[in-house]
Amino acid sequence: MDKDISLPVDEKRLAEFTRILQKYKAGKASVERRAVAAENWWKLRNSAEERRSHEAGEGFQAVSGWLHNVIVSKHADAMDAYPEPNILPREPDDRQEAKVLSKILPVILEQNAFEKTYSDAMWQKLKTGTGVYRVGWDPEKAGGLGDIAIERVDLLNVFWEPGVRDIQDSAYFFHTKLEDNERLVEQYPELEGKLRSLAFAATRFLYDDSVSTDGKSTVIDVYYKRREAGRDVLHYCKYVGQTLLYASENEAEMRRANGGEDFVPGLYEHGRYPFVFDSLFPVEGSPCGYGFIDLCRNGQTQIDMLQTAFLKNTMVGATPRYFQRSDGAINEEEFLNLNNPIVHVSGNLGEDSLRMVDYRPLSGNYLEMRAGVINELRETSGNTETSVGLVNAGVTAASAIAALQEASGKGSRDATRASYRVYAEMIELCIELIRQFYDLPRQFRITGGLGIEQFVSYDNRALKAQALYGPEGVELGLRRPVFDIRVIPQKSSAYTRMSQNELALQFYQLGFFASDRSDQALACMSVMEFEGKDELMQQLFYNGTVQKELAMYQQYALALTQKYEPERAEALMAGITGRQAPAWIPKYTPKKGGGEGARIERARGKAATAAMPGGGR
Repeated sequence: MDKDISLPVDEKRLAEFTRILQKYKAGKASVERRAVAAENWWKLRNSAEERRSHEAGEGFQAVSGWLHNVIVSKHADAMDAYPEPNILPREPDDRQEAKVLSKILPVILEQNAFEKTYSDAMWQKLKTGTGVYRVGWDPEKAGGLGDIAIERVDLLNVFWEPGVRDIQDSAYFFHTKLEDNERLVEQYPELEGKLRSLAFAATRFLYDDSVSTDGKSTVIDVYYKRREAGRDVLHYCKYVGQTLLYASENEAEMRRANGGEDFVPGLYEHGRYPFVFDSLFPVEGSPCGYGFIDLCRNGQTQIDMLQTAFLKNTMVGATPRYFQRSDGAINEEEFLNLNNPIVHVSGNLGEDSLRMVDYRPLSGNYLEMRAGVINELRETSGNTETSVGLVNAGVTAASAIAALQEASGKGSRDATRASYRVYAEMIELCIELIRQFYDLPRQFRITGGLGIEQFVSYDNRALKAQALYGPEGVELGLRRPVFDIRVIPQKSSAYTRMSQNELALQFYQLGFFASDRSDQALACMSVMEFEGKDELMQQLFYNGTVQKELAMYQQYALALTQKYEPERAEALMAGITGRQAPAWIPKYTPKKGGGEGARIERARGKAATAAMPGGGR
């Protein structure tokens, strides 16, 4: 390193980063408390909750799973609508590139086990109100070649500027992680002897296991933006305590000093923080929302309190108790032992020597109240009986049942659409990372037309900025291919697949796929709405066009055959239509004596001499 170069990120700058991080953590305290409390509720039973109950002298406390079932049902709805990207071009020259990206992006997601990541983020979103993803570049993947990395991030380990709704508006964005000291020293030898104590500790959930922080240190990643050359440049710094591990701003400064580069793009050319937040019920002034536990916790508490009271009352009724006079001489051991047929007493046994304690069972009004609270929780969360497949006994028509289920799933569909918007943002980040880093080709196994397996090689040449030329070859500037992202469900639900198959069979039975009825089928589909409508209409239009062109060429073939080889016209007509030739095509009748007509003889003569020099004239 050149000693004359003054690097912008030094120990003083690291101390400033840590101060800002502490400020961001204090501003996020309410979000962390809510997230920790929600996780405790999700676990139903945990040592802290049970210890508080026993210390208060409450004894047994019922813990039911109504709220648990709400979250499980909503998670199932989210996974039934698992997303899939469909890349659409904005300019006609990018159609092929969009088609290829639509095929390889699902492969990249599969290589990142994104279905599990999506599932984990949905659990996080439903419980705490916010799911967090990170979409970045991992230079160690693919054997050192590097590739896209997508992972779920713990909400307690990320920090942003208090008061911003969009994290892209935050001045800094921090991500912390607790790592083992030995592994850190192996990876970064400059940390030897410098890992003494935790300079910063993030809030943690109450784990079932006992997690010790001994021998661990907090690694801090800080992302921030600088305005350079009229655009936002994203910089990244990684450090532990007061030891710098990497700083993109220092690297850029060294490249400018050594190579004379005026502009260095920073960490990622897209200039955005590589984190995406997916909130369930959004709130103003924060990228985080609140979840179903925050919404339904009060109702679940009421159900548990009533359930506890009912159980205690039932136990009182199931276990009779007695009043005994202090001067009564009843053998308690024999009385309590149900196997003893005789209970000995001393002296006279009066009616008031032993009397059963009165028991009054609860009124049915209390049971109705509990049922009303349960119904309130289900209505509040949208997890009604209809949404889980149950309908009233009076509803028997299939269309009515489908309508009720469709109406009951509005809340889940709304949350799914919000997740689709987040998913589209992640896909956009993936495309930008491909544009920046896929300089060397990668191999992908994709599914081509008709389900045929294909192996393709792909790089970023077609995604790079391309020169635009005007008249007479004058260069007008550069164009970067830009794409629109349409998110569609992957149809993982058995009900969805069945309905799609039923619809296709109905179209087939009604003759929609008949090539001679394509115009009628297209007119009917233009007023319909179903998944895959556009693709099906394109296929029907193509089939109809091909059929019309084929019919036209058949007419040409019949006319030419009748003119030059009339003896084959009848057979050709029968082969095309499966019927005899129509009356307007006269049957061929050879000349008497088996000779051919003069016109046919002249044609054969020309054909025989056409290959000779000057022949056929």
